[in-house]
Amino acid sequence: MTPALSISHLRKVYRRGTVGIEELSLDVAPGEFFGFLGPNGAGKTTTIHCVTGIARPTSGRIEVFGVDAVRNYREARRLVGLSPQEFNVDPFANARDIVSWMGGYYGMKAEERRARTEMLLEKFDLAVHAKKSFRELSGGLKRRVMLARAMINDPKLLILDEPTAGVDVELRRDLWRYLQEMNRDGKTIFLTSHYLEEVERLCRNIAIISDGRIVRQGPKEEFVNEPGGLEAAYLRATGAEPNHVPAPAA
Repeated sequence: MTPALSISHLRKVYRRGTVGIEELSLDVAPGEFFGFLGPNGAGKTTTIHCVTGIARPTSGRIEVFGVDAVRNYREARRLVGLSPQEFNVDPFANARDIVSWMGGYYGMKAEERRARTEMLLEKFDLAVHAKKSFRELSGGLKRRVMLARAMINDPKLLILDEPTAGVDVELRRDLWRYLQEMNRDGKTIFLTSHYLEEVERLCRNIAIISDGRIVRQGPKEEFVNEPGGLEAAYLRATGAEPNHVPAPAA
């Protein structure tokens, strides 16, 4: 079976010599909900940028459903939807336009784009907020707009970089429900998150990156069933020591 995402010996070195990624390899199966964990600066976003063409790899191979994401960037990019960590939108544009304009980026015809936009606004409970400018929306609604925008081209692979950052517990759970529904419908999802509860709830397989390298990967159960659960496994893999509860004062 052709992987949804296959990364082999990926290396990214920036102009000033900083190594962002070193010999990173992983495969994500079609229909997978894959968690990609690591500390700040570990290389998660750099990896995503290489997959989506925002950054060009120094060496290595990236394929999206068998399509070379470096040599055939345009073809591969049509298969991917990206919800980035940062809000890279016009803050004065309204929610409907933000979603629709991305359809234009993919060359969708006006009628198709209009129908797809309205469907997504309904799906993510954004219809009543469609005419509001992005800056007027709450953090949770902004995240929904980013997710709807990422889905405009009905991508086979959905990449989510910290999709619930800054969202309260209730809205985070709403976003989890949307993501679980899409995954049940067959969407392959690649998720980065600092919320370990989120990864434990949603993902089936996990890879942990530290200092630009994969330091551990495997089924979620392997991490969860260890002493201390996923948090302790994550801290051990990244070289940190699990927090120790100080002894009570005498």
